[in-house]
Amino acid sequence: MIATPNAAVHADAVRLLSGWAPGDPGQQALRQAFLGFLAARPDACARSCAPGHLTASAVVLSHDGRRVLLTLHPRVGRWVQLGGHCEDGDAGLAEAALREATEESGIEDLEIDPQSLHLDVHPITCSLGVPTRHFDVRFLGYAPPGAVPVRTSESVDLAWWPIDEAPPDVAPALHTLVR
Repeated sequence: MIATPNAAVHADAVRLLSGWAPGDPGQQALRQAFLGFLAARPDACARSCAPGHLTASAVVLSHDGRRVLLTLHPRVGRWVQLGGHCEDGDAGLAEAALREATEESGIEDLEIDPQSLHLDVHPITCSLGVPTRHFDVRFLGYAPPGAVPVRTSESVDLAWWPIDEAPPDVAPALHTLVR
């Protein structure tokens, strides 16, 4: 068998999404679409897959669950959850979401629920430089008590927001997700 980019993440994504039973019909339909895309594209988890590729993100809550950590994304121009592309060294989607959240927040000892929380597909021009789609698998994460985020070069801003007072320019799907 020929090795494909992000084969471990691909296998994990199929396992994870095959075993997930969301209660929401829209999320169930997206789950089926993600599984179809994964079946059709062995490179579905590699950023080089120009028709689209799976990404992993984390909705990071404060230890007490009262605040959500959001980043002002430079390309998107909106406040979004932490996350990004899967890399060859990732063992799975939850690990990719944890790695990205740690890199983007500077917070060590984040905890990620290994079960997917939400799915979203959105058009974007990412690092490929061409229009594509991100098939985003979102996870729930928690920061340790007293966690202080440190903005990196990957964001314009990074801040804790009260769970019920998201900024006005937050990505539309995030309002529903945070609730």
